[in-house]
Amino acid sequence: MTAPGSIDEYVAAHPPETREVLSKVAAAMRRALPGAEERIRYGMPAFMLGGRYSLHFAGWKTHVGLYPVPRLDDELETLLEPYRTKKDTVRFMYRQPVPYDLIERVAAAVRPG
Repeated sequence: MTAPGSIDEYVAAHPPETREVLSKVAAAMRRALPGAEERIRYGMPAFMLGGRYSLHFAGWKTHVGLYPVPRLDDELETLLEPYRTKKDTVRFMYRQPVPYDLIERVAAAVRPG
């Protein structure tokens, strides 16, 4: 299997049941990070701003993950609490509604610079 060359190729390579979620995650991140350079890094979609990587996401069998998500302001941390699995990982399970608005807020908050 050939590695994807773009975020859209990455999303398209996933099964139909997860493709829509990943497409909406990518759209939320694009809204939050206008002008970001999009790349595949470590086999995951990555958004780069100002020469620095801002945020990655990856689709897995049961969830979509965001990486790295540093500690954010108290309001966002309270909202992220049910999804945070490690100090810099946030995981949204496919079996639950994915909060795309929260993903967009996280992406905007971790914007470098």
